[in-house]
Amino acid sequence: MAAPINPTNNNPGGGPSRPYNPNFRGRRIVEPEHKINEFIRAREVRLVGDNVEVGVYSLSEALKIAEQQELDLVEISPNADPPVCKVVDYKKFLYEQKKKKKEQKANQTKQEVKEIRFGPNTDEHDFDFKVKHAEKFLSEGNKVRAFVFFKGRAIVYKERGEVLLLQFAQRLQELGKVEQLPKLEGKKMFLLMSPKGKAGK
Repeated sequence: MAAPINPTNNNPGGGPSRPYNPNFRGRRIVEPEHKINEFIRAREVRLVGDNVEVGVYSLSEALKIAEQQELDLVEISPNADPPVCKVVDYKKFLYEQKKKKKEQKANQTKQEVKEIRFGPNTDEHDFDFKVKHAEKFLSEGNKVRAFVFFKGRAIVYKERGEVLLLQFAQRLQELGKVEQLPKLEGKKMFLLMSPKGKAGK
């Protein structure tokens, strides 16, 4: 008669057994994003936290401090010398990290390229009007691509178009910087500007 199967021994061929887990289906164990508690390998750590005296402690001392507060020791800067560890509730720490990333993503402004069109004989009033539009685009964090369109024989005035675009860039120098100087492509001459500093919301 065969010996009864012991569910706690899943290695009948010999060697140490591990506790029987009815839910185990060969899934890969997901490791935590940070080293925590006994998984930290450094001998000394720089300790930070809300109710902690900041300083360098041995790992055993740091673990003891975290245990006394019923919190976790989380390695937040593994490449520092010594590594920086924080005494914190790990689940709460992860929640705050995810919340912060979500807010940063929501606050990021998608940068667009706005186009401003000129003719080689654009008058001063129209020029000022388009400069104001460009100022708005740059202040919102968008790039501005200004171009002069040469219709028919107007291509002979390409030097006039180049001067116009350079004047346009000069008027906007406080808000933007030139990314591409005037360049002729077919019947269009382009100038590309990007916003200075942080993008507006």
